Amino acid sequence: MKYRKFGKLDFEVSNLGFGCMRLPTLDGDNGKIDENEAIKMIRYAIDNGVNYIDTAYPYHQGNSELLVGKALKDGYRQKIKLATKLPVWLCETFEDFDKYLNEQLEKLETQYIDFYLLHSLSSKSWNNAKKLGVLKFLDKALADGRIKYAGFSFHDNVDVFKEIVDSYNWSFCQIQLNYMDEHYQAGLQGLKYASEKDLAVIIMEPIKGGKLAKQPEGDLKILWEKSGIKSTPADLALRWVWNHPEVTLLLSGMSTIEQVNENIKTASKALPLSLEPKELQLINDIKDIYHKRNKVGCTSCRYCMPCPNKVAIPDIFEIYNNYFVYEATTVGKNSYERMIKSGVDSSNCVECGQCESVCPQGLQIIHHLKEADLVLKK
Repeated sequence: MKYRKFGKLDFEVSNLGFGCMRLPTLDGDNGKIDENEAIKMIRYAIDNGVNYIDTAYPYHQGNSELLVGKALKDGYRQKIKLATKLPVWLCETFEDFDKYLNEQLEKLETQYIDFYLLHSLSSKSWNNAKKLGVLKFLDKALADGRIKYAGFSFHDNVDVFKEIVDSYNWSFCQIQLNYMDEHYQAGLQGLKYASEKDLAVIIMEPIKGGKLAKQPEGDLKILWEKSGIKSTPADLALRWVWNHPEVTLLLSGMSTIEQVNENIKTASKALPLSLEPKELQLINDIKDIYHKRNKVGCTSCRYCMPCPNKVAIPDIFEIYNNYFVYEATTVGKNSYERMIKSGVDSSNCVECGQCESVCPQGLQIIHHLKEADLVLKK
């Protein structure tokens, strides 16, 4: 296992962190974790050098923290740094912050949490949490020892990210990054900005929810064979993230012991600036193919939102693009079916044109929504 310094703090963490949001389950029920297998996997990872375990209040329908608490018994708690997250969207009063933290400490069966994150911050949730006094709460929780270090995970644009970074004496942050999302949300710009501020940077979705780990087919398979590179798609995607010196560690949501083994093996050889030119070229060629498959040039800037008729425009376009780019056909149709049930699908568009008038990309949004509806509707 390789280790990297945790930002401005005086200790190191494994470059691979175990993300506990995709643990093995039973009967196809995300809330029913296969307890024996999950505990075996987490302990195996720790025994092989992983010392950063990440969970959150809502993972596995609230059961991930309970499972992690069990996995960290028998001396394992002392071997790792534990991270979990405050569900800020559930907090309606200042007292709620304490309520959820205390509940999490109880579920995790621990006296303190090493790394406590404000979960999934966006402009809206950040401003609401600030009004409720979340920064005062963090000061209090740090002072009384219930948390050791404060950070946040993030889902919004890079300008909001910079604002949040500059608003508090954070120790770390967590952002989404992979070779297809270089400029998505905080992206590489945010990575460098946080690193320059001496924040440790944790990376989530390094293989884009598994999309970059699929075995290549068609033109992608031809490309891989021509390159002569023997790495697996997952191996290459993970090493692309680790190739950046500003990255402290990446989180992998592992569901099988085989994935744990494969990721540990990859992590053991992942050094900053270690990708060979031919590997970087293969990644660029893969990106070109994926970009050519893209149907709508939506950047998820969300200037079109809120739609007066509640159409989830950027979310629909993301599903629509993924349907073609990553051949996520079943996932796409299932996701769109849930949108229909929630009343936010394309059929609610009344063609008022408000979205098109503010779109920085000049997209024909109404036309694309109709196309997406035709493709994605079961």
